[in-house]
Amino acid sequence: MSDRVALEVIVPAYNEEERLGRTLARIAEYYDSQDYTWRCAVVNDGSKDGTAAIVMGVAATDSRFRLLEYGGNRGKGFAVRYGVLRANADRVLFCDADLATPQEETEKLIAAMEKGAPIAIGSRPLKDSALEVRQPWYREQLGRAFNRAVQLLCVKGIDDTQCGFKMFTAEAAEDIFKRCKLDGFGFDFEAMMIARDLGYEIAEVPIRWRHQEGSKVVLMRDGPRMLRDLFKLRIQGKAGRLELNPEK
Repeated sequence: MSDRVALEVIVPAYNEEERLGRTLARIAEYYDSQDYTWRCAVVNDGSKDGTAAIVMGVAATDSRFRLLEYGGNRGKGFAVRYGVLRANADRVLFCDADLATPQEETEKLIAAMEKGAPIAIGSRPLKDSALEVRQPWYREQLGRAFNRAVQLLCVKGIDDTQCGFKMFTAEAAEDIFKRCKLDGFGFDFEAMMIARDLGYEIAEVPIRWRHQEGSKVVLMRDGPRMLRDLFKLRIQGKAGRLELNPEK
């Protein structure tokens, strides 16, 4: 893979065989209608189902798709980092396999970046965002409470660090993700903290969003882990957060 494209889409995937075929078809359909070059890398995070086979089948007929693997289940943060650091594009977008944020919202992020921001992120709480299918009330309330903790401890002024729809320039992606170390779901706020530490502007963009069943986040298990990671990053301080990760 030597040809640089305008946009590379990174899709982390763990046991996504039920919807991944539809997801990849929609990605191809949407980006084929745009006037820029693109590529999509699916990062298989140790899936035990047919996830890898689906990607390989699509890639066999469309070379713009590729499968990345490393063996074992390392976590979403590791998968995203692995994919982002192997992208070859002017801009890198990572999105969830469920396409809770429709691919049409890509153009909103690009528009924000064309105004000068090296990072643009989808943000669900913004007034102009449209939550077409909301999460169960308890998940929504816990999410809001967690975001308040993130703003209080780490990333002030960002309404939604956890939305799985974020775009970076190639330079910002490399600069940030080569320093990221969290393998779990806390990687989102870690990346935003590091971006702030490095002085990058982050544009929050209102988006359309639809809750999808099948989330891999288990609140009683992952919530405490994310809080632990949040405090750990705060205690580390800027110097600790900016240390390079030897494992990329």
